[in-house]
Amino acid sequence: MRSSLADWYDVPTGSMQPTIVEGDRIFVNKAAYYLEVPFTNIRVMQTGKVKRGDIVIIDSDHEDMRLVKRVVGLPGDCISMQNNVLTVNGETLTYRRQNPQTYEETLDNSRHLIQLRAVPAAKHSFSATCIPDKQLMVLGDNRNNSRDFRFIGFVSLSEIQGKATSVLFSLDPDDHYLPRPARTLRQLM
Repeated sequence: MRSSLADWYDVPTGSMQPTIVEGDRIFVNKAAYYLEVPFTNIRVMQTGKVKRGDIVIIDSDHEDMRLVKRVVGLPGDCISMQNNVLTVNGETLTYRRQNPQTYEETLDNSRHLIQLRAVPAAKHSFSATCIPDKQLMVLGDNRNNSRDFRFIGFVSLSEIQGKATSVLFSLDPDDHYLPRPARTLRQLM
């Protein structure tokens, strides 16, 4: 079951804050896009398509580790970012400030939160880039503190391991790993 249909992963970093925080255990639908032969990466059937806004699990060849990121661009899309504002295929996304560091971003009529904390050497902008066939552009929701497209480039569709859908439970590493009941069974947007 865990190798082909569903799994859960521990999130060790804050690259997806505020959506996913350190200590969250997230549920991953491994059959959201493909069915695989158990214990292999051999795909036998496509079950769905990756959409902009999906939170995906990536078995990154570049980073040699598993990553959790949000899909912002699909094959054929042209995307740019100026001062942390994305433009997808000529349409500038809308942002609504929630607090000094958190904004609500609207991507394809779905809303999710992003975090914009000041960090050294943040990459706030990139010029228009068109996504090649069978590739995706992914970004972390913690936009100024995430190793994503701006550092690792495009992600191949073959590296996608599944879709993260919810937080199963969360343990607070800053408070002796005590449970965070408010995050239990929380849906991811």
